[in-house]
Amino acid sequence: MQLVLDVGNTETVVGAVTGRDRVEGHWRISTQVPRTADEYVYLLRGMLRDAGFGGERFDRAVLASVVPAATDVLVPTLERLVEGGVINVDAESELPIRLEVDDPRTVGADRIVNTLAAREIFGRDTIAVDLGTATTYDCITAEGVFVGGVIAPGVSAGLEWLGRRTAKLPRVEMVPPETVVGTRTETCIRSGIFYGVIDGIDGMVARIREEWGRPEALVVATGGFAPLVGPHTRSVEVTEPFLTLYGLAIAGELLTDR
Repeated sequence: MQLVLDVGNTETVVGAVTGRDRVEGHWRISTQVPRTADEYVYLLRGMLRDAGFGGERFDRAVLASVVPAATDVLVPTLERLVEGGVINVDAESELPIRLEVDDPRTVGADRIVNTLAAREIFGRDTIAVDLGTATTYDCITAEGVFVGGVIAPGVSAGLEWLGRRTAKLPRVEMVPPETVVGTRTETCIRSGIFYGVIDGIDGMVARIREEWGRPEALVVATGGFAPLVGPHTRSVEVTEPFLTLYGLAIAGELLTDR
């Protein structure tokens, strides 16, 4: 079993993964709260213990982070928790993928492990739509080549902007509205935000397929908002919230073998 961590700008997803695709447990903690190594040890150890997992049960810890400050604290933290060592995945990791972009060093670790997961799990041209703090679209060939993508505002960006920048518009939850045309301010906002996201995904996927010249590319939605958003789009064919965790588990196995 591996302890895997996807460290995003807003949240860190922690998973206990057996093999390459069996998530035994998963948790979300805030990345935005500054923590010392001692605080992380206390938090993670208690969280894992309450779920029936002890540090000795993990072969290794595998980390993909887009937040350098959190990485600097989490690596020594995990070394204290997991006896099998820590693997920090980045653009220099020797994985069976290629990053065919202008500067591979700038590709986020989450996009790297998504590329690996898509190659190993689907084995076909894939557009991975990761719905997190930002919404990213990753273009991945069947051979595991990341050829670029798109970074757009995240699902919750519109909700947060309206809440901060308007005096009278109320905050609403990101839930599917019953109708497109609202009859109250709250339902108007909910419809505008939700279907703006849905149509934005469908429109962007159509543009990517046309420009990339891969009209049959598989569209996979992942990330925290994937189960909420994916089923309402026309373009998403597979909803897999744990794609990044699977990629981390695969990377852990491959890098350990090497």
